[in-house]
Amino acid sequence: MTKEHLLVNPELPPPAASKNTRKDIVKASWARKFKITAFCALGGLLFNYWPKPAHVGIGGNPSYLIKARNGAVATENILCSEIGVDVLKAGGNAVDAAIAATFCIGTVAMYSSGIGGGGLMTIRIPPVSAGEPSEVFTIDFRETAPALANTTMFPPYSNSSRYGGLSVGVPGEIRGLEEAHRRWGTLPWKTLVEPSIALAKGWTIQVELGQRITWFPELMLGNPDWSAVFAPRGRFLREGEVIRRTNYSRTLATIASEGPDAFYKGPIADSLIKKIRATGGVLSHADFENYRVEVKHALQGTYRGRKVYTTDAPTSGPALLHMLNLIEKFPMTTRTPLNVHRAIEVLKFGFAARTKICDPAFNNDTKRIDEIPTKSFADAVAVNITDDRTHSAQYYNPEYDVKTDHGTSHTSVIDKNGMAVALTSTVNLIFGSQVLDPETGVLLNDEMDDFSTPGTPNGFGLWPSPYNYPEPGKRPLSSMVPTIVEHEDGSLTVVGGSGGGRIFGAIFQTLLNLDWGLDAREAVEYWRVHTQLLPEIVDVDEGYPAHILAGLLERGHRLSVTPLVAAVVQLIVRRPDGQIFAASDSRKNGIAAGW
Repeated sequence: MTKEHLLVNPELPPPAASKNTRKDIVKASWARKFKITAFCALGGLLFNYWPKPAHVGIGGNPSYLIKARNGAVATENILCSEIGVDVLKAGGNAVDAAIAATFCIGTVAMYSSGIGGGGLMTIRIPPVSAGEPSEVFTIDFRETAPALANTTMFPPYSNSSRYGGLSVGVPGEIRGLEEAHRRWGTLPWKTLVEPSIALAKGWTIQVELGQRITWFPELMLGNPDWSAVFAPRGRFLREGEVIRRTNYSRTLATIASEGPDAFYKGPIADSLIKKIRATGGVLSHADFENYRVEVKHALQGTYRGRKVYTTDAPTSGPALLHMLNLIEKFPMTTRTPLNVHRAIEVLKFGFAARTKICDPAFNNDTKRIDEIPTKSFADAVAVNITDDRTHSAQYYNPEYDVKTDHGTSHTSVIDKNGMAVALTSTVNLIFGSQVLDPETGVLLNDEMDDFSTPGTPNGFGLWPSPYNYPEPGKRPLSSMVPTIVEHEDGSLTVVGGSGGGRIFGAIFQTLLNLDWGLDAREAVEYWRVHTQLLPEIVDVDEGYPAHILAGLLERGHRLSVTPLVAAVVQLIVRRPDGQIFAASDSRKNGIAAGW
């Protein structure tokens, strides 16, 4: 494998603390925006002072390994990674950096996430003194179903759960960021929002946004709410051109100066509810005002002597722990056809377990969910893993179909004190509900599609389960698994991803890659496999070693080799000596940053 490519000098001493952190961060943001705008106009690299990457990632995109000493931020967009690092340099902690980076992602990668959506966060509070345990919490700020939701609100075989106002769940992102800041933030709230206010006034379109705009010609060119932003001259804006979200900038400025309540009450909420109702939705002012986040200790498991902290139901965290419990029963010392086969079988059992998960607050018997991450449950399942062959879908005992969400983003952060944050945010499908409120500039989620629809089988003939039907105030099943791993030697791993139902399988494989000796960049970039039981096919990244594929075919796997098994991972690893390595997945043109 190739050696790491360093974009920062880890030996430089940390800069002196700023006397005016807000001014410093905004100044840095404007300076960076100028550099990017100027250089993109010349058709050059992202920054004119950066060397060319030493690596080509999956799909031919540039791939970087960032090395740092004081902290690192890994997001899907270099602008946001750098804004997060600016916050760390200005004296902020990992929570501050994650909040600032998340506001940025919602601004420049609005197809993935934003304040019109929601998400999940895992936060590690480092021990006060050596030898004491850390505390790890999760904040669930997933969208919730409105008070008028019911199990039959979506007509069978319609798209009303995906597009339009009826698909919109109560947004939770602002409340989630507010709660994290209230508990653990150190810099002023306004300071963390201001870089994104400046960006929203105008930034240069990067490759990912430039591509995704063209995927929705009818929306971008035919709907004035969208064309005003993405096609103001009657054609798609292109990579290298300036895009402006002026009204969104004003909305962020209001939230920065008046606080998070400004999103849930007053003119912003009035405008959003008016737009949701006009497009067929049922959300009310009471839904906005009554929204609450859920804060609790993280779901904890172990894997080969390490402590694994992740999110609980209704996320896929229990399924991820189940998969780790299963795979640790095998001597997975290197990548072989047999070991990759075992990993695929474990992934299938993980998907089967995921079909049993729902919002526990809406289930009278949670034993079904509670047993999934336990070692005893893994003991009972492991005997069914056969080394010589795979099996049909029903062998793994799934209970219902799996929804897929694609409009998701993840941010990983570690600061110099060992505080760590894994934060996954989403608007569900790409560009969410395709409802954009022109007055506020807010793009709204379609999270209601993560619920099941009674009487409607999915495309593979599987009927839905009552575990995940919509109900007032309920949170839908999620594939998100923001995860933090503490190693016995003091190392830390912060990881999460985006890509719908492929997220937790990608995280699982990334952790295996680290065990197989790959560095952070290689672990994120390595070719992946994916299966979700039905159809009975294993998707394989083009380029996966041929001898591995031959071994899978011998064991009965039906393979579909594709250019890209799309899931996007953001990873940071801190070694016992304090060295930090960060990598953002090139599948979405991400670049991490550090100092």
